[in-house]
Amino acid sequence: MTLHPLGRQRPKDWAHVDRYPLRGFTGQVAQMPVVLGVDWHTNFDRPQQGSDGRWWIGRGDLGTIRGGHAICVKSRQPDADSWWSYYNQGTEGACVGFATSRLMSHLNRVRYDARWLYKEAQKVDYWPGEDYQGTAVSAAFDVLRDRGHRMQTWVEPRVSAGISANRWLTTVDEVHQVIDLPLAVKLGAVPLMNSWGLAFPRVTWMPDETLALLLEREGEAGVVTDR
Repeated sequence: MTLHPLGRQRPKDWAHVDRYPLRGFTGQVAQMPVVLGVDWHTNFDRPQQGSDGRWWIGRGDLGTIRGGHAICVKSRQPDADSWWSYYNQGTEGACVGFATSRLMSHLNRVRYDARWLYKEAQKVDYWPGEDYQGTAVSAAFDVLRDRGHRMQTWVEPRVSAGISANRWLTTVDEVHQVIDLPLAVKLGAVPLMNSWGLAFPRVTWMPDETLALLLEREGEAGVVTDR
């Protein structure tokens, strides 16, 4: 089995989460997708199809950690058919750029240059230089807030295509509050949209108890306020 590339790097500190938590925020965050930055276990590489036809990861033994991954949690917005193949990070650990761009597409219904966002995030993250794989979720949000985003046909990014703010969630209950998806509550799980193209199920479901464990173990969950 070919292992898919990863690329989410754990932040060096948690000041961003402490400064901008979801709790106490009065902006509109209901029915919004969420970007996760979490440890990726070997169990997650092997989705299992349930009797209801849904694909699942994170059930049973999670196996070992093989890196960090950024993933977009689906809310109520439809996921366009073309996005499954378009948001494919390929062989590069660019998941942060792809997961965050997928979130923005769900808000604005257009396709963004995910690799541009990934490269720009590397320029402002915790680590010097750009000769390494991966970046931090917070760095991608910083780029979206300060510089905006870019579509493939644009030469330069536009601030108007970015975000005005971002907040951090620390519990599964907050994730459910934000995505506001009745089916997710019913299943006790969250739907994840990966960035590995048609080689991986379009949506995989992760049990709440597994997500809770990942968040407790230096996981991140971010939501944005669109411009």
